[in-house]
Amino acid sequence: MRERNYNMNKVFGAIVCAILALGSCTKEKSVLINNNTPPDYSKVPTILIENYVNRLYIDLLGREATNEERNAFTTDLKANNLDTTTRIKIVRMLQYDSSYRDGDSSYKHAWFQRIYDLSKARFIDGASEGEINLRIGNLRFDLIRARLDGDSVAVHSALDALARMDNVIKSKRRLRMNLINYGDMCSYMLDNSIYDLINMNSFNFVNASFDDLLARSPSSEELKKGIDIIDKNVPTAFFGTWASNKIEYCKVLTASNEFYEAQIRWMYYQLLRREAKTNEVSEIYKKYRKSKNLQDIQLPICISDEYAQFK
Repeated sequence: MRERNYNMNKVFGAIVCAILALGSCTKEKSVLINNNTPPDYSKVPTILIENYVNRLYIDLLGREATNEERNAFTTDLKANNLDTTTRIKIVRMLQYDSSYRDGDSSYKHAWFQRIYDLSKARFIDGASEGEINLRIGNLRFDLIRARLDGDSVAVHSALDALARMDNVIKSKRRLRMNLINYGDMCSYMLDNSIYDLINMNSFNFVNASFDDLLARSPSSEELKKGIDIIDKNVPTAFFGTWASNKIEYCKVLTASNEFYEAQIRWMYYQLLRREAKTNEVSEIYKKYRKSKNLQDIQLPICISDEYAQFK
C-alpha cells in the first residue's frame, strides 16, 4: 500500500513538472514595427557625400573643404556606410578640434570666428574689425581730450562707450575660452554705439532687440517696460526678473527661455533654410538650455539625412 502511494506521488509530480515546463517554454510573440528599416546608403553617389562634407565646412567654418579634407572625410563616411557615429565624429571635429590647421589656426578657432561673423552680420550689419577698431580709436581720442579738459562727465561717457565696444571685439575670444556664453555675446552685440546708431532712440532699440533676439515684436506692455528701463532707469519686473538699466535689459532678454528657443529656430534657418517645427525645437531645447552651447543645436541638424541630402 505504501509502495502504491509512493508511485502515485511520483506520477503526480511528473505531471506537475511537465505542466510547468510547458508554461515556461511558451514562445514570445514577435512585435513588428513598421517603417523601422535601416536606410540603405549603399546607393548614395560619391558626389553627394562630397557635397555633404563641403557643406559642413562652409556652414561650420565659413570656408570650403580642401581636396585633402573632402577626400579624407568622404572615404571615412563611405567606409562606415554613412553611419551616424561617423557623422557625429566629423561635426564634433569641426567644432572642437584644436590641432593646428594651416590657414585656420585650428578648426575650433575657425568655428568661433564663424559664429562671431554671423553674429556681427545679425546685429551690427556685419561691421568689420577695421570699423570697430576705428570707433575704439576715436573713443580713446575723446577720452584723452576729456581728461585734458577736466570734463569728468565726458571722461565717464568715453570710458563707458569704450568698454561697450571693447566687449564686442573681445567676445569672440571670451566665448572660445568659455568665459562667456552665446547669450553674453548677443548682449554685447546689442549694447554698443554701432547698434545704437542703427536703432536710434529707445523705441527703436526695444523693437529691434526683440526682433533680433526673440524673432518677434514686443507687446505694448513689454515696449513700455523696455523704454522705462532704458530711458528712466526704473527698476521693472521683466521676463520673470528685474532690470533697471540698459545693460540689465540686454542680459535679461539674453537669459530668457524665449531667447534659447529663438536661437534654435535661428540656427535651423541658417542650416536648413526653413522654419523649425515645434517637436524639433523641443528635442534640442533642454540640452541647449543647460549647456548654452550653439554646438548642441548644430549637431542634430548637421547629422540628419535632410541636411546631408542623403534621402
